[in-house]
Amino acid sequence: MRALLHCTLLLASLVTSAVSAEERWPVPEWVVALPVAAERVQALQAYAFPERDDAARTGVRTDALLVIKDGEIVYERYAGENSAQTPHLLWSVSKSVWATVLGVAQQQGVLSLDQSVSEHYPPLKAHPQITYRHLLHWASGLDWAEDYEYAPLKSSVVAMLYTRGRQDMAAFTAAHPQGVKPGIRHSYSSGDSNLLGAALKQPLAERYADYPWEALFNPLGMRHVSFEADASGTYVASSYAYMTARDLARLGLLMQRDGRWQDQQLLAPEWVKFNRTLFEHATQTQPAEALPGGHWWLNAELQGQRAWPDAPTDAFAGLGHWGQSLTVLPSDGLIVVRYADDRDGSYQHNTLLRHVRAAFAAAKP
Repeated sequence: MRALLHCTLLLASLVTSAVSAEERWPVPEWVVALPVAAERVQALQAYAFPERDDAARTGVRTDALLVIKDGEIVYERYAGENSAQTPHLLWSVSKSVWATVLGVAQQQGVLSLDQSVSEHYPPLKAHPQITYRHLLHWASGLDWAEDYEYAPLKSSVVAMLYTRGRQDMAAFTAAHPQGVKPGIRHSYSSGDSNLLGAALKQPLAERYADYPWEALFNPLGMRHVSFEADASGTYVASSYAYMTARDLARLGLLMQRDGRWQDQQLLAPEWVKFNRTLFEHATQTQPAEALPGGHWWLNAELQGQRAWPDAPTDAFAGLGHWGQSLTVLPSDGLIVVRYADDRDGSYQHNTLLRHVRAAFAAAKP
């Protein structure tokens, strides 16, 4: 049955005197720009919201698409039961969200990049060489198999999230043997991310449960956010954050503006630079995939290839299972949030970004 599409009309909005024409902030709400001509977004809409048979679970299925340009909403559309008030599961975009929580903790002196994580998380004492930097690069060196539905019997992540590791996901990860020396090889691991989720528990103590809101969500005005914890009370930093597209775009704006939110420097600029810097031991794959920064994915060029050749080299993103994404294109002034349920591999992120840029960006890659 064809999904009923709900398109939010983009109406003109008056800009309050508190918001400058040069630098707009969603305080308290996003400014909605004048609607663009329909022909400018025709190709974008045709790609992101095609007619489909949802029962077949094939083809591109976008649940939400939000585009911010220079701090204003320039495009917003939802499908099915989703709306601007609907929190959506982020899957692995949660990793980039948690990295931003860690960035606030670093700014507050709770941790440092080259500190052994075992100082804050005792179950990792068998691996004292592993630092926050290593985990943020997915380079712990722990013996881990990040396989999904296609190989559930040998998958470390399936066991962690759903079977023998689900009660205490960080402890399950910490019990894995060392495969290679930390810091010398990128090997994508949701386990590394959940070690980061547990690492704040000891230094924050009773503040831990409220800390993501205290440190990040409340200062950014993110009102529709939830973050699931496992049975041990540890946030599942790898996978289980939920928020609206408009709320996630606020985090993108924070990252686009080097960790500053209005007049408050929530993240050190050096932390954002680390997030957006290519891991020195990254290797390119065929076909080219986004490359690892500090728990964000980069459009950096390596061996003459880029993941998104139709986007600028400074583009970076939080990416999640089945097509979730928060993409920031600093040189274009663009932020793109997409929620989805892509099952068959037909969706191409580069194609979406090409259509977004054709509609809203003057700059070329």
